[in-house]
Amino acid sequence: MMQKVKPLDHLILILGTLFLMAPVVMALMSSTHDPVDIHSNGLYFTPGSNGAATYGKVLTHKGGFTGDVTGMTMLMNSMIMGIGFAVGKVVLSMMAAYALVYFRFRFATLLFWMIFTTLLLPLEVRIMPSYQVMSKLGLLNSYTGLIVPLLASATGTFFFRQFFRSVPDEMLEAARIDGAGPFKFFIDILVPLSRTMMAAIFIIMFIYGWNQYLWPLLMTTDESFYTLMRGIKSILQVWIGSQIPDYNEAFALAVLAMIPPVAVVVIFQRMFIKGLTESDK
Repeated sequence: MMQKVKPLDHLILILGTLFLMAPVVMALMSSTHDPVDIHSNGLYFTPGSNGAATYGKVLTHKGGFTGDVTGMTMLMNSMIMGIGFAVGKVVLSMMAAYALVYFRFRFATLLFWMIFTTLLLPLEVRIMPSYQVMSKLGLLNSYTGLIVPLLASATGTFFFRQFFRSVPDEMLEAARIDGAGPFKFFIDILVPLSRTMMAAIFIIMFIYGWNQYLWPLLMTTDESFYTLMRGIKSILQVWIGSQIPDYNEAFALAVLAMIPPVAVVVIFQRMFIKGLTESDK
């Protein structure tokens, strides 16, 4: 039996979509105008004539205090940080959850809850001790210093632990009968079964790492390690005398910064939903 179409429901959804898309469209359209026009007339919902020049400039023009950094460099730095952050969190979370579920040792439950309680400590609480450790290890202005201190993930460990606990014990017994050791059981059985969960955690962590601003701000003084978030902020801070900030370039960087997270979500959308909603494994 076909369900009756409800025009009001569709209208509400369409209006909600337009409301959410309005800032994105405004940023895209404003990035094609001259910064003087934006400063004088405000933001635009109509396209301008400087779009190609603006995006070409922010990607290839060398600028900054050193005159060597480009938008492409910052884009690559953000990509390295986002991917390294997401992959590292997935790997460490899976290994930690595997140890908590399949290796019987004392205080395993206590250790799990100690890991889980770290969710109550956001980055801002532990940022100075983390910075001090990285400084003493000489890892400032490096990709290692940007990525490694933030890899421990209570969220990922929790999700993978719940998933591994739902795997039937018969699979473990069958693996033992076939002579599979702990490593082979993990690689050949658990990892393939965890693909949708891995995709879901990867998306969450990639977006979280991509949008980091405070940690890269502390960890990097070398412009060659600047991320897109820092680049946007540095453009808007240019108030020297009567000089107007390059609003169009800041909007262009903001638009470019949205593309990779949106692409990741679109590509892995089915696996993301499946990984978070499926309970029968």
